[in-house]
Amino acid sequence: SAGSYQNASGAAECLRCKPGSLCPRGASLELPAACEPGTYANATDDGGLPDCFDCPAGSSCGGGAAPPAECSPGSVTATPGLFKCERCSAGSYQNASGAAECLRCKPGSLCPRGASLELPAACEPGTYANATDDGGLPDCFDCPAGSSCGGGAAPPAECSPGSVTATPGLFKCERCSAGSYQN
Repeated sequence: SAGSYQNASGAAECLRCKPGSLCPRGASLELPAACEPGTYANATDDGGLPDCFDCPAGSSCGGGAAPPAECSPGSVTATPGLFKCERCSAGSYQNASGAAECLRCKPGSLCPRGASLELPAACEPGTYANATDDGGLPDCFDCPAGSSCGGGAAPPAECSPGSVTATPGLFKCERCSAGSYQN
């Protein structure tokens, strides 16, 4: 019957066709399904033809009889029916397999194209990162007056009472000179 096959002589019964294979009536072997890219076969109908289904979001399907393959970390498929996972764009990342969307990189973090995790920014002392540009690299800005910036991904730290930074771009607060104060 359709959906089964037998490859041995003198057999008493047919073997059930594996999901995703083609077994027309009278088949002596399983044939691979002919599903289009972006679809996969997981069942054989009563006529022995494989049913092709849209690839689920978070997976890629090359077609034929291949089952869905989960997207690896750093790549996604946002909608069903896609044949290829797309790398996360610069400024975003995905650390899980089989995901349908990328996560936005936190301000001050580094997320190049295809990132599977957020990396800390590498800003110079006297600067800080508070945005990620279109290339996924953190933008480093001069530390504002009244704050110190140790670099890396650390945000500006306000100078404590009795210390100041009179100009932007300084990495260390200076103590007020004798005869002056800051509150």
